[in-house]
Amino acid sequence: MDLLNTLVDKGLRRELPTREEALAVLATSDDELLDVVAAAGKVRRHWFGRRVKLNYLVNLKSGLCPEDCSYCSQRLGSKAEILKYTWLKPDEAADAAGAGIAGGAKRVCLVASGRGPTDRDVERVSRTIEAIKGEHEGVEVCACLGLLSEGQAERLRAAGADAYNHNLNTSEATYGDICTTHDFSDRVDTVRQAQAAGLSACSGLIAGMGESDTDLVDVVFALREMDPDSVPVNFLIPFEGTPLAEKWSLTPQRCLRILAMARFVCPDVEVRLAGGREIHLRTLQPLALHLVNSIFLGDYLTSEGQAGQADLEMIADAGFEVEGSETTTLPEHRRGASVCGPHDGCGPHESACGPCGAEPEPEPVAAPAAARTDLVAVRRRGAGTDLPPNA
Repeated sequence: MDLLNTLVDKGLRRELPTREEALAVLATSDDELLDVVAAAGKVRRHWFGRRVKLNYLVNLKSGLCPEDCSYCSQRLGSKAEILKYTWLKPDEAADAAGAGIAGGAKRVCLVASGRGPTDRDVERVSRTIEAIKGEHEGVEVCACLGLLSEGQAERLRAAGADAYNHNLNTSEATYGDICTTHDFSDRVDTVRQAQAAGLSACSGLIAGMGESDTDLVDVVFALREMDPDSVPVNFLIPFEGTPLAEKWSLTPQRCLRILAMARFVCPDVEVRLAGGREIHLRTLQPLALHLVNSIFLGDYLTSEGQAGQADLEMIADAGFEVEGSETTTLPEHRRGASVCGPHDGCGPHESACGPCGAEPEPEPVAAPAAARTDLVAVRRRGAGTDLPPNA
């Protein structure tokens, strides 16, 4: 396909595809799917070889969030029967992180529900970061605490945080459909604050919330504009007790197209396969490793994931290798990119934004996916419980 050859060439040069080209990836047929995966795989291997970075989530406090994000099991008014607990102590969080590190994770992601941290919360998390790094020298720590206030990113950086996560989730045009207690610009502002403080920015999306192909392209292009180092791609976990519990619109094939589109638009960043992969990709998970270079190990914040050992076996069986702590994830030209301008290290931008001269293909109307509610399992182990974690 001429389209795929063009996208590979642009990916190897770090050039931005046109929106029409990105939409065309999402509109490819199932007959073309393996060609799409192979093409995006060339870009992935060029920048990251066959390495897979492992990340591990620690939910520092669970539930009772005042925000109304429709997709979230911890949202205001959620009836999802998830674990609810207040802040873990630094030593408890360090123990939970240690399980993931022992399983091969080189980054620990510390997450807390809520609109954003108070200064006291930042102090709590700072002590937790110090406890983790005191026991595990060299491990990367990413904080995900919601909307940041002035000076908080700098304090987290001073405490030893390496990165900050705050996802855009969906396009600016449809953000108000999934959340009313804050807006798209609030999220962009927090990512910018993290970058300005010297933290590596991590920001991604959630697919499967009823968005159109145009929305998916818009949010990935917005991410490219912000230039984060890591782009996690989540697939909606339709928790019972949340407004999106009935949203089962994804198929394994569509998930792969979304990941391929993200790789073409963000060729040299850490594209991470995140929440919902087990539910929506199912037996096609190994194919996704040809598109992403990073996954979460084990369980998520409030749901159970694939067993950590199964993750490791999947990586090995697919012919990939776990990225070691001695290896730097990002290509050399991107190191330190968290404090760069929006296009530094990304190749030409303005020259690659013009129309491609072809009419975009119409967005396909997919048949509703079969609901697999049996695959949505609430987390009952690990942080906040007396049971050992899955790592």
